[in-house]
Amino acid sequence: MESLFGTINVRDLLSAADLSDPNSPLSAPDLRLLIHRLESHSLQIRSQVQSYLISHQHDFQNLFSLCNDAVSQTNEVYHDVAGILRLLSDSPIDVEVRTVVEEIKAKKEELRVKKELLGLVKSVVGVNQRLESVREGLKNGRFQFAAQGLKELKVALRIRDDDSVSADDIEPLVYGLLRKEWSQCFEEIQTVLVKIMEKAVRFDGALNQVEVKYHLEVDNMNEIKLQAVLEAMDEVDILEYGLAKVADLMIKHVISPFVNCERPVSFLEEFNQESAVLKIVPSLNSKPEYLDGEFLYSGIVLFVKFISRSICFQNSSWIRCFGRLTWPRISELIISSFLSKVVPTDASKLPDFQKIVKCASDFETALKELLFISASDDKDNRLSNFAENVEVHFAFKKKTEILSKARSLLLECDFSIPQEYTRDSSTWKNDGTSIQSFSHVVDLLFLSERCLVSKAAKQLMELVHQTLQDVCLSSTRVALEFYHAARDAILLYEVVVPVKLERQLDGINQAAVLMHNDCLYLSQEILGFAFEYRTDFPSSMKEHAVFVDLAPRYQLLAEEILQRQVHLVIHNLKEALAGADGFQNTHQMQQFESAKFSIDQVVFILEKVHIIWEPLLLPSTYKKSMFTVLESVFSIITRDILLLDDIAADETLQLQRLIHIMLENLSSLFESLAMEDQNLHEFSVGSLDDRIPSLRKIRKLSELLDMPLRSITSSWENNDLLSCGFTITEMEDFIKAIFADSPLRKDCLWRIQNASF
Repeated sequence: MESLFGTINVRDLLSAADLSDPNSPLSAPDLRLLIHRLESHSLQIRSQVQSYLISHQHDFQNLFSLCNDAVSQTNEVYHDVAGILRLLSDSPIDVEVRTVVEEIKAKKEELRVKKELLGLVKSVVGVNQRLESVREGLKNGRFQFAAQGLKELKVALRIRDDDSVSADDIEPLVYGLLRKEWSQCFEEIQTVLVKIMEKAVRFDGALNQVEVKYHLEVDNMNEIKLQAVLEAMDEVDILEYGLAKVADLMIKHVISPFVNCERPVSFLEEFNQESAVLKIVPSLNSKPEYLDGEFLYSGIVLFVKFISRSICFQNSSWIRCFGRLTWPRISELIISSFLSKVVPTDASKLPDFQKIVKCASDFETALKELLFISASDDKDNRLSNFAENVEVHFAFKKKTEILSKARSLLLECDFSIPQEYTRDSSTWKNDGTSIQSFSHVVDLLFLSERCLVSKAAKQLMELVHQTLQDVCLSSTRVALEFYHAARDAILLYEVVVPVKLERQLDGINQAAVLMHNDCLYLSQEILGFAFEYRTDFPSSMKEHAVFVDLAPRYQLLAEEILQRQVHLVIHNLKEALAGADGFQNTHQMQQFESAKFSIDQVVFILEKVHIIWEPLLLPSTYKKSMFTVLESVFSIITRDILLLDDIAADETLQLQRLIHIMLENLSSLFESLAMEDQNLHEFSVGSLDDRIPSLRKIRKLSELLDMPLRSITSSWENNDLLSCGFTITEMEDFIKAIFADSPLRKDCLWRIQNASF
């Protein structure tokens, strides 16, 4: 049958000539021929199919019978399924099945949970029983058993060292209770073990000894071995805690007395099967080699060996633990009581310190061999590091001495003025300047003048100069410390003295002026440091060591003190003038006496200031400050008189008299101000009125008080009054106050208003 259904090739049904050109169309005869041949071929196929069916008739009958049976069975299945569906629709059995299945699942889950809970209960019971066994072991003295149990339970209960619980951990509440029980048990064993350690190591201050017992009896527990106690503490990680108090008492009762003892002492060891004793006894050698520390170090090595044998039982980790607890304090005691005291005070003695450096290094090497300190951690080389940095310690010690000396100078100085420096002394020159040969009179480098300074400032600057000279001769590290010491010493003045003289600065006195001179002197000296020392500084410091930033601080402080004094003087003068009541009604005796008293007070204050300022301040500073004060007081008096709106004839004479009294009493002050400065040639006698404009004005006012009206007008017109500082308004008010209204007054006022200069 396969051959019947093979592919029919049309080309095979035509002759070869008809296919010579595949692209040419077939002719009608060819097409008829092709149709004929196709019909013939179709008949052949039909004939073959018919023959095949006849020959396989039995097979086809069986096939059709089989198909018929399959269809019949399909129908039966269809009817059965339809019946089941009708049955299901009448009674919903699927819901019952689902319910049963869910109940089965729930029972299985409940069974699983109960099994897990049973396992948890068994675990909790087991942990609780183990905790009870730990407590029982603790009571019976089986400390190692109890410690091992606690360690295992710590892992089982997932207890961390920081007592924290992860937020992601979801666990039964009973675990928290068990942890609490474990903590209580841990505290119990910790308390018991520490108590036993305290009984095992006993200190006797009267006998100067420490005794270590190997076997103890505590709370009805016999034959407790010290080594077993230490092993138990190590097992539960409380060895450091358990040895902490013992280490502290060892430092207090053994090491500290040994290191700080004024007389030489040594250690004596006694051992037996039950205990070990370490005694502090007087040294047989009355002059031990203590200068280099060898005797001290050998005694501490003996102490460490005693600890290693009697307490740590040659256990390297226990020895190291005890070393961590005691070595920082032991090294600090050695440094403070020995090494720091033998640091050279002179740079020339630094090479001799090398023997002490070697002894300290050998001592630490011995401790490393005993495993008392770490061989790899450089932090444990405390003594070597200190000794090797002796230059820094030497410089630090010198710096401390410098600052201590500077502070003492400032605190001990009373800032008083010796009698020979005062204006009233017999040594005061006729030209108004004090003798310049005294030790406290100093040169101001950049002002070409001299001034008096306090003993503290002079000695402080001498100390700073000496320190800077040491900077030039020292190594870089030492020089750097000296440089900072010099700066800090200078700054001490700014910190100490203003507080020390706080009350004096609130008044008019010599101490405040002396502090002004000190600050001026310090600022000048500071500016000179760079020129005097900078070239000799170590090369690495030349770019970084500066003092110029300190000079403006003292310059400003000096100016601030001076201005404060000037303001205090002016304030006192204003208070004195307030009693004059504006110089009103001075023709009345009571008012005149009141005004005269105020003028006397003004003269007294100015003379007091004159006496205080002139001997101490630089001439230029004295004159400048006094000019400011006089300008202020004369301006106030002139203003008050010019503001009077009605002046009687007698009153003008009294006002003129008050002005004359004041000026006459201030004649010595004017002489000191008019005196020519022999260095600066800044002021002359003729320039006094120019420096104090209100002085010329008050003198002219005194003349105006008894001058005729026409003369006043003429003085205004010839510019005399204007040059003295009078204004048109002041002159108009003055004329109206003195002269009654008249044609002459009106004419004079008109001439004053219309005068052209």
